[in-house]
Amino acid sequence: MKEAMFYARESGSSVRCGLCRHRCLISGGTRGICAVRENRDGTLYSLVYGKLVAENVDPIEKKPLFHLLPGSKSFSIATMGCNFKCHHCQNYTISQVGRKAPITGVTRTPESVVEKALATGCRSIAYTYTEPTIFYEFAYDTARLARETGLLNVFVTNGYITKEALSAIAPYLDAANIDLKGFTDAFYRDYVHARLNEVLDSIIEYRKQGIWLELTTLIIPGLNDTDEELKGIASFIFSNLGADTPWHVTQFYPTYKLTDRGRTPVETLRRARDIGRAAGLRYVYEGNVPGEGGENTWCPSCSAILIERYGYLIEKNRIRDGACPDCGAAIAGIGM
Repeated sequence: MKEAMFYARESGSSVRCGLCRHRCLISGGTRGICAVRENRDGTLYSLVYGKLVAENVDPIEKKPLFHLLPGSKSFSIATMGCNFKCHHCQNYTISQVGRKAPITGVTRTPESVVEKALATGCRSIAYTYTEPTIFYEFAYDTARLARETGLLNVFVTNGYITKEALSAIAPYLDAANIDLKGFTDAFYRDYVHARLNEVLDSIIEYRKQGIWLELTTLIIPGLNDTDEELKGIASFIFSNLGADTPWHVTQFYPTYKLTDRGRTPVETLRRARDIGRAAGLRYVYEGNVPGEGGENTWCPSCSAILIERYGYLIEKNRIRDGACPDCGAAIAGIGM
């Protein structure tokens, strides 16, 4: 165990966690919504510091991050737990932990994670699979060491971190892919158990901190796939983050508590992509449908194809020194 960051003692033995936007009031002997931060006699502890349940070498495209060191590898880690309760969680076996469940994982140190990332030829460390905010202390210590070695740091996140916690790690955080899961209060309340406005505020804060952003929306038939919602997301991105912010519209498949509807039709993804481009977004990608062409990067100026992808595999990359070789237009991102 490690004493948690970002909490305050309240009346009696209760504590107020200030790490995520739930700001849980946690009484003595209990855990917060994430189920991995526990109040013991007025001290809040992280139960998952260094307790990794996943360590993988992934293509950076799997995060998905298409405009960060394309074709590179990212050492990807996770612990148990999450501060959301998504009905469609694809990693529910490690994220959805009961508040009294035993904490499992292989013990690692920040030093060992950085060493393994370097040894496997990775150019970044991704804090992913579950929600990195809930293993913040370990991510923070690891990110600081990684920065010293030249490794980049990446959050794959639901965007529910508090401003103060984000500000502390921002100097070491290079990029994030944030799930914008829908665009109605009802969807976030009923299927995510969180608040839309808090996610939107957090996304804007990421941009203010100068962190490279890409957003992902898993499009679920009948739940968040109306033109109105998709236009709302596209407009939000364009107005608050800018035209160069990539938006990944991704195919849903039945899982966990949401098995009553089928996969997202490719036609829906194409409609979403068209909506995003019509709103002024320069980079809109279709996810989970390899070979359909929606994963490729095109020059926003001359429309030349620049990166051809099949799934997470880059088959061709024509970008030179961050620019289109045909017209010279700059291509947004890091290490393009």
